[in-house]
Amino acid sequence: MPQRLMLLDTASLYFRAFHGIPDTIRRDDGTPVNALRGLLDMIARLVTEFRPTHLVACWDNDWRPAWRVELIPTYKEHRLSAAGPSGAEEVPAGLTAQIPLIREVLATSGIAVVGRDGYEADDVIGTYAATAEMPADVVTGDRDLFQLIDDAREVRVLYTARGMKNLALLDEKAVVAKYRVLPGQYADYATLRGDPSDGLPGVAGIGEKTAAALLGEYGTLQALLAAAAEPDSPVSAPVRARLSAARDYLAAAPKVVRVARDVAVPSLNDAGARLQVPAGEDRARLEALAAQWNVQGPMERFLQALQGSGG
Repeated sequence: MPQRLMLLDTASLYFRAFHGIPDTIRRDDGTPVNALRGLLDMIARLVTEFRPTHLVACWDNDWRPAWRVELIPTYKEHRLSAAGPSGAEEVPAGLTAQIPLIREVLATSGIAVVGRDGYEADDVIGTYAATAEMPADVVTGDRDLFQLIDDAREVRVLYTARGMKNLALLDEKAVVAKYRVLPGQYADYATLRGDPSDGLPGVAGIGEKTAAALLGEYGTLQALLAAAAEPDSPVSAPVRARLSAARDYLAAAPKVVRVARDVAVPSLNDAGARLQVPAGEDRARLEALAAQWNVQGPMERFLQALQGSGG
């Protein structure tokens, strides 16, 4: 079987499962299990349909890294918990109770879980996508990761924003058709446009269409700013004024928006990324957890998918 890597934006998936699946089925003590049920079914479907030989569940060791906040103080500020400890993300209690079990299930099933302190899962994904010596599928509901799409390296995004039943497989052509920029321009495009979901204000007065048009003409944000600094360039006066007013933001935002591709992650071999079929004590532990947490059906589908993967 040809080798193919799958990189999961794990938090994106279990948040989607928690909010998208009713919590009518619960553990005996009343704890919801919808995030776990949904994640197991998501992985089962992804493995069955796209046939990865290697899989990494990428983890947010730091969902709001200090170095990004230092550059853009509003970065993800609206997601901070008002009641929890300083710097904590606002996470529903019903989901918080399931996250340790999700980690245990992934680890026990032999799925590599990789995170790095000071970095988000996006950065772990970006590093593996940039360095893996095999095609890679990035599974996420986050548009920021469109910047990783690379036809030459066979890096695609499986975009989950419309749900698993309407999963979109995105390549360079799809990004150009939707946004009128290449994936390599997407970080500059997002910087100009801004992104309220990440607390990025963007450049006032420059929306999606203008951002795409400017990058279509100048190629990169750096080239646009250089042209705007030249009195005789064709950059319009209103655009010059808007860029000038946002100069401090534009000096900081690109590093925040760009996904890191040089995080010190273990090699795929060292991480144990090759899919395998749990056996022996691991299989027994998974079956016991499934019974304890009332997720026997999803667990069985999950294990069948791993069995079918050839792991």
